[in-house]
Amino acid sequence: MVACGFLNLLKPPGMTSHDVVQVVRRLLHTRAVGHTGTLDPAAAGVLVVAVGPATRLVEFVEAADKAYRAEITLGMTTDTLDAEGQVTSRHSAATVSEADLREVLAGLTGAVEMRPPAHSAISVGGRRLYELARAGEAVEAPLRQVTIYALRLLGFAPGETATALVDVVCSKGTYVRSLAAMVGEGLGCGACLTMLLRTRVGSHTLEQAVTFEELAEDPARHVIPMAEALPDMPRVDVDEATAQALRQGRTMAVAGEPPEGRALVVDEAGEVVCLAEVVRERGASLQPRKVFPAGRGR
Repeated sequence: MVACGFLNLLKPPGMTSHDVVQVVRRLLHTRAVGHTGTLDPAAAGVLVVAVGPATRLVEFVEAADKAYRAEITLGMTTDTLDAEGQVTSRHSAATVSEADLREVLAGLTGAVEMRPPAHSAISVGGRRLYELARAGEAVEAPLRQVTIYALRLLGFAPGETATALVDVVCSKGTYVRSLAAMVGEGLGCGACLTMLLRTRVGSHTLEQAVTFEELAEDPARHVIPMAEALPDMPRVDVDEATAQALRQGRTMAVAGEPPEGRALVVDEAGEVVCLAEVVRERGASLQPRKVFPAGRGR
């Protein structure tokens, strides 16, 4: 039987997120694999991958907050906003102080309007921005609002070309490359991202991430059951009779005070039965939206 659940993988630098998916497909002998949010090839760290029917819940991991450790180089800009691109300008950062840097970082904390990089996987008019950029077509991505929950300075090395090491906690949709460029704009000297390590996706941390070598030794052992992989999602526990009816697509009444909106429904064996909509008409009931067959919801 094909595994079902999520993998918290340690992506090394130099691999695309699609490369990671291909490796997992080969090791777990299934095509039903999908990542839960692109991590740039040069970046390393946590990449959560869905396997089997769990691919139908990818959107809920994608929506999770994320954390990064980033090195920002001040005094230099590139066309990709990171060290992989061509240098487009150089300006002295010698006058930038740690106090200046802290002030700019504080100003970028909270709700922020950000423009995604021209070299990114966002689609505009049905084509990826990086494809348009490589073809020499200048297309500007629309601004998006993201939330920077925390932006903490860990270290600062001043100089003509200065460097800052920061920890970032942010919402879905944040491009740390764009954030680095915004830091440079705020300081007036330009900046680009020169190192990126993703340390967390939702509840999945770097300390828990597994290497490809560990995965190859015993692939199934590292698959995280769906309910465990989504601990922050509202959950409703049901008995076996209700679980069977929900798996048949029937709307079922539920006792107590279930959460509002969507919830994972879990049976007595700890398997996810379905993703359901909680409806309140003459009491509460569960309307199944995405159903998982018995024996596949772990």
